Amino acid sequence: MPGSDALLALLPEHLLLVGLVAGMLCALQARTRALVLPLSVLVVAASAAAAFWLAATGVSAEPFPGHYLLTPAIAQAKGWLLALALPVLLLMRLEGDDLQFPLLLVCSLYGLALLPSAMNALVLFLGIELLAIPVYALIVLAFKRPQAAESALKYLIMGGTGSAVFLMAMSLLYGSTGSLGVDAMAAAAASADPLARGAVLLALVALFLKGAVVPFHAWAPDTYEGASVPVTAYLATLSKAAVLLVALRLFGGIALPPAAAEVVAVLPLVSIVWGNIAAIRQPSLRRMLAYSSIAHAGYLFYGFLGAPAGREEAILAYLVVYALATLLAFAALPADADDARRDRLDRLDGLFHRNPVAAALMSVAMLSLAGLPPLPGFTVKFAVFKTVVAAGHPVWALLGLVGSFLGLYFYLRVIMRMFMQPSPADAEAADGSAPRAPGAASALLAGGLCLAATVGLMVAPGWLYARF
Repeated sequence: MPGSDALLALLPEHLLLVGLVAGMLCALQARTRALVLPLSVLVVAASAAAAFWLAATGVSAEPFPGHYLLTPAIAQAKGWLLALALPVLLLMRLEGDDLQFPLLLVCSLYGLALLPSAMNALVLFLGIELLAIPVYALIVLAFKRPQAAESALKYLIMGGTGSAVFLMAMSLLYGSTGSLGVDAMAAAAASADPLARGAVLLALVALFLKGAVVPFHAWAPDTYEGASVPVTAYLATLSKAAVLLVALRLFGGIALPPAAAEVVAVLPLVSIVWGNIAAIRQPSLRRMLAYSSIAHAGYLFYGFLGAPAGREEAILAYLVVYALATLLAFAALPADADDARRDRLDRLDGLFHRNPVAAALMSVAMLSLAGLPPLPGFTVKFAVFKTVVAAGHPVWALLGLVGSFLGLYFYLRVIMRMFMQPSPADAEAADGSAPRAPGAASALLAGGLCLAATVGLMVAPGWLYARF
């Protein structure tokens, strides 16, 4: 295709790359270092706007045949992912004047932007690694807790293991089909060749490792707890979204073979149940949300039991709503100079009386994560279970629905603590200084953006499904 068309199709990625280079140049000069974070926010916003514009204008292109594809639906998904990175960047103001955070995040987003368009296993692997490698550094650079290095090491080991398993799956895929294209997975799924079946099962294992699905979930709570708030928010939302994007590229349009369908039914169901049960006993908000993300990974992978026709829309809509609610919860978390103290659930006791805005934002987040109507969390969870029932799996849908009820307790417990418990003795002074803390205004803006999007999707949930 003509070079100008290739530049147009890759416009979101090019904007991120230009912004990354410009941010590095700004970081070299003392006079312009303060511009790194605002520039990163501007570049990511421009990249998201470019993706939405490509979707609205109906641009379809394949600048690299067999490797990279752009359609309006892909551009729409890319725009949402990049837009969801804006609250994370705003939360990074909480890290002070560290320049590494926004630059590393933009670098990671470049890998994320490649994934929806990937048509080849090599491009998928490149996108995964470009996304993951900066996150290893993001976890350890915050170093607000002694266990930050340990958390980064656990994430590195499990991420590396997942990448190795994914490469092995792609090797078996190439050996059985002679192709590394994402459409080769459909041929492997329909084949009786042991190599092909091994490729399908190993690919699922790799995705479960990276998505923190039980029994490959043990790294997530420690990593989430050891990372800073914005990095944990990124891990819980966009990093998980990347895993599901890879899964959709490989399995989105195919009917899973019986053995793979059993794996996709059993392990995500165990994730739903165990994630919700384990979250009940957590004294830390980040660990609670880590186990919550394990449960939500189960719901997301449960969507692959549904028919291929409505699978992608249900999973992508769930990703958007889940990410908005999780980011809203992190944005509403009151500021505190002591990161460990800030993370304790008992710090939320009586929050409504000290900071009613933060309590209201946190309540909306918890209710949406719990999947209670009329919030969009209910709509997207209903859509996932509906696709599972329509595909002929009513028993699995019922079991998943029963497992989801277990999560109501710990979500509602957070709300109860904020509205019905007295404040801790030392909370008044700490929260009294929160509005003057660095990044408090940016965190409030991030929460406002997530709340506005959540309310919009609550009023018009069908609008989101029509976009994909």
